[in-house]
This record gives sequence, C-alpha cells and structure tokens, in this order.
Amino acid sequence: MKTKINSLLLCLLVSVSAFSQQNSKHMKKKILFVVTSHDKKANGDATGYYLSEVAHPWKVLTEAGYEIDFVSPKGGTPPVDGFDLKDPVNKEFWENELYQNKISNSMKPSDVTPSDYLAIYYAGGHGAMWDLPNDTAIAEIAANIYEANGVVGAVCHGPAGIVNIKLSDGKYLIDGKKVNGFTNEEEELVGLTKVVPFLLEDQLKEHGGIYEKSEPWQVHVVSDQRLVTGQNPQSATEVGEAILEILK
Repeated sequence: MKTKINSLLLCLLVSVSAFSQQNSKHMKKKILFVVTSHDKKANGDATGYYLSEVAHPWKVLTEAGYEIDFVSPKGGTPPVDGFDLKDPVNKEFWENELYQNKISNSMKPSDVTPSDYLAIYYAGGHGAMWDLPNDTAIAEIAANIYEANGVVGAVCHGPAGIVNIKLSDGKYLIDGKKVNGFTNEEEELVGLTKVVPFLLEDQLKEHGGIYEKSEPWQVHVVSDQRLVTGQNPQSATEVGEAILEILK
C-alpha cells in the first residue's frame, strides 16, 4: 500500500513539474512592443507609430509562436502614421481582432512586468523622437529585459527610445555596439531635419554607438550583443527576423 502511495505521489510530482515547465515556457514566449504616444510633429503635422514597423515584425514573431504585448508612454490608444492597408501585412495586423484590441489598449509602463518578456522592440514613426528618448520608465523596463539575457530591438526612429538607456554599470546600452537607425540623409530627404528635436544618427554616435548605414531606403539591419537595429521602414521585417534568430 505504501509503495503504491509513493508511486502515485511520484507521478503527481512529475505531472506538476511538467505542467510547471510547460506553463513557464508558454509564459516566457512573450515580446513587448513599444509604440509612441506622441501625435504631433513640431510643425503641427500629425505623427505616431509607423504601422508597417509594428505589423511586419509582428507577423514574423507571431508566426514563430510568440505573443506580443504593447506599451506606450501614456497607455491606451496610440496615434498611428503610415496607415497603408494596401500593404497586405498591415491589413492583416489591422484587421486582427485580438491584436487590434491589444494595441488600442496599450499598457502604461507601470503595468509591465519586465520578467514576462524575452525581448523588447521599439517601433518607429516620427512621434518616437519626442516622447521615447526621455521615458525613463520604459528605458528601465528595457534595461531589465536586456540584463536578464533578453533582446532589445528597434527600427527607423525607434532607436530614439534606446539612445538614453543605461545599464546597471552606468554605461549606455548602445556604447560600443554596432547600431543603426534613420540616417541624417533620410531625414533630409523627408524634409524634417529642422523639425525633429535631434538627429537620430548623431545621437546614436554621441552615446557610443558604432553607427552603420546604407544608402537611403535600403534595407540595413545590425545585430550586436542582443541589440538589433534597423535603418528605415524597409528594414522592419528583417529586424523581426534578426530578433527571432537570437531568440532561437
């Protein structure tokens, strides 16, 4: 009788352990997307997060089995720019009921538990230049994810959110790492050099980033020490793929 009880207890413990491991694995297949809350450029034109820079990495990562959550500085419904539903990936994302609800009810930084996430990704859009660089709460979330062996990614103007992230040793996250983002040439071509609060390329260099770039509008993605950055909207899919490769 005692042997039978011991066997049952052993089976129960094995089952509980397996369930716990499965549940832990499921819970950890999450990635946090950061989007801007800023809706106006300095010249008064509308801005926000760039739709394709959310949709294209979202498709890559969700198809690989990852769940995406969204955070913005103010929470709630973030402003959107680059609203092009002729792009089939944008359309798929925009019409996905689950994720439309998630991004329309984005979390505030205070709602986020960093240990829930394997990676954090900053979508671009010019709005990111105004509110993400000085959002210390999101920067702290990113630093915590990175220092727990997680991945930090960003594309286009999204790297504005990583320029000021400091790690626990006091160094900038980007210091000594290969990095890229929207170039000075690209900013000039869209006529916003005097409108943005700073030039992203210059700021990435100033804080120790080893800046790389290609010709305007060419795909360019850099991956260095679990930091993935892309130059422009054209690079969004490849940023998602590079994040996925590290997570594998």
